[in-house]
Amino acid sequence: MRHLEQELVSLRQDIIDMWKLTLSQVTKAGEAVLSYDRELALQVSAREKRVDAYELKIDSICENIIALYQPVAVDLRFVLAAMKINSNLERIADFAYGMSKQLIHYPTMSLDADLVTETHLKEMFEAVKNMLSQGLESLENEKAGIAAAIFTEDNIVDNINNEAPRIIANYIEQNPDRAYDCLQFISIFRKLERIGDHCSNIAEEIFFYLEAKVLKHSPKE
Repeated sequence: MRHLEQELVSLRQDIIDMWKLTLSQVTKAGEAVLSYDRELALQVSAREKRVDAYELKIDSICENIIALYQPVAVDLRFVLAAMKINSNLERIADFAYGMSKQLIHYPTMSLDADLVTETHLKEMFEAVKNMLSQGLESLENEKAGIAAAIFTEDNIVDNINNEAPRIIANYIEQNPDRAYDCLQFISIFRKLERIGDHCSNIAEEIFFYLEAKVLKHSPKE
């Protein structure tokens, strides 16, 4: 195997490992928020530095590959996509960390179960986890069509996020003493919406790598 091929295989494995770590962070953050599990939130917080270390390692590998081997065609597209996917995964993990910090710094936060149900928070968590899983499956199997499903899931996440403030505002009107809890609650929706956006960015990079198509700023129909 040529040196470049060995480096690309190693890079691919590091991206997959970081992807699985990020998915685990989002999953645990979601479980912590939905069950008010502060111990689980602490686990997410403790693993944040591992994500940061992966990001630095992958950036360094990509820079070395470009500098030492001057890859072309699909190899170059893979390295460029890997750099951007790496950055998006790190930001996603940051949002998972942010949600865990809310629970750690505000351990008395609790929400009306009916409000959680009505705002579809659980479904929103499931959607972003699906998006991450679909992206990983797409990369591992090198099938861009799997990544296309991410754009549909992002529409679901956006719709839930758009509806949540109205529902929560109505709840505050009837329960003004819960206003502070609800502000914390809205922040969770915003973080999940941003995770959805980063997943869409990752899907665009997968299309760039596998199909040589630039979908940025294009309709995702």
